[in-house]
Amino acid sequence: MRTTFTQLENFGHSLNAPAYLVKPRSSEEIYEAFKQAKQNGLTVTARGAGRSYNDAALNGGGIVLDLTAMDHILEWDSATGLVRCEPGVTLEILWQKVEPEGWWPPVVSGTMKTTLGGCLGANIHGKNNFKMGTIGEHVVEFTAVLPTGAEVVCSPKKNGDLFYAMIGGYGMLGIFTSITLQMKRIHSGLLTVDAYPVQNLHRHLSALQDGAPHNDYIVGWMDTFAGGSSLGRGQIHAAHYVHEGEDPNPQETMKLENQILPSRIFGVFPKSILYQFMKPFANNLGWRMVNLAKYVASMRKHTFRQPHAAFHFLLDYVPNWELSYGRGGLIQYQSFLPKETAEAAWTELLNLSLKRGMPSYLGVTKRHRPDPFLLTHATDGFSLALDFKVTDGTRAKMSAMLQEFDKIVLDHGGRFYFAKNSETTAQTALTFYGEEAVAKFKKLKKRCDPNGLLESDLFRRIFG
Repeated sequence: MRTTFTQLENFGHSLNAPAYLVKPRSSEEIYEAFKQAKQNGLTVTARGAGRSYNDAALNGGGIVLDLTAMDHILEWDSATGLVRCEPGVTLEILWQKVEPEGWWPPVVSGTMKTTLGGCLGANIHGKNNFKMGTIGEHVVEFTAVLPTGAEVVCSPKKNGDLFYAMIGGYGMLGIFTSITLQMKRIHSGLLTVDAYPVQNLHRHLSALQDGAPHNDYIVGWMDTFAGGSSLGRGQIHAAHYVHEGEDPNPQETMKLENQILPSRIFGVFPKSILYQFMKPFANNLGWRMVNLAKYVASMRKHTFRQPHAAFHFLLDYVPNWELSYGRGGLIQYQSFLPKETAEAAWTELLNLSLKRGMPSYLGVTKRHRPDPFLLTHATDGFSLALDFKVTDGTRAKMSAMLQEFDKIVLDHGGRFYFAKNSETTAQTALTFYGEEAVAKFKKLKKRCDPNGLLESDLFRRIFG
């Protein structure tokens, strides 16, 4: 295996760390990297597509395993919808394999570029969390190699303690080597989508709450610049599957050419350079105008049909969109609040960001339910993801504001998601996870990783 010493960044380009980058192609090569780490007094972190907004895939001065070469679909059964993949398989590779045969991944992120290993490590959720839960709830089985060299097979009934801890454990107990997932049967390449405006935060959350039981997916966009009586205004997109017999030509709508996002606007202008034209708007005034224009455009309620890929992967519409935020990059802050306290907590957060002069440029809301995993971020309530631009002049003030956010969220019984937040402290993590869950995780880590080889910048930050 070739080792390269390089500087790695998070997806938002707001954090970076030097590391020894290794690209294994098998479980044997993963274990070889563990042995090298032990011999040289280094630590090891797994990295998939590097799409985390924080330090989950950074390991300053240590070894980073780039698992993108382990990207093979090992088995696919189009009759049952069971698929077994290596951890470097992306959602893009997966959906393009299964969708033409009438299946869709049960849970996907907002980008198709994430790897399955990364999806399990963070236990991602989608726009259907209220109904289908996290991706971990659809894992039939996985195999993993531990730092000891042992290879384990885990399912809900076999090594169940490891199953529920490694999914959502950010690669700190072992490295996934294969993942078996159950796909979702679909009868059309289209979804029926209802889009409608909401005038304030109360109506926004009520729409998510009331709309979830009647839809397969629901997600909200929020105008994060609006204050006063319009605080939390935005637009809801609620979607449901086209049922068997409702699509007159499902074989046509499920063809890949009718799903893949176009690379050009109007067939002419390449999207790959579009982020350059977004840069002049990446400031408070520019994004206030963008948010206002989007809200005005959303005032008309309408229903339409949309391909699955177009509905799910909004973050892939503009390649490299994150670069538009400039040299300092961006931070995403995501909080999960019980349905009883979400409105009060987010009223405080949104007003505080406006008061500090550091508004979020993008707000996204979802409806959630609890899940059975050890280090869970879920709750019976809602999530709000906020994107913040970082500059040299605002970095310290931004960090202080997000610490205030954490206190507000904790005071309202909320939780956090460590594929996103980059400022959360170990004490905050201990508070919302609970001492019992943290102690159990550390006990499993001692068993799986007795020499403490698996570490990341994130792990050191939230577990000391």
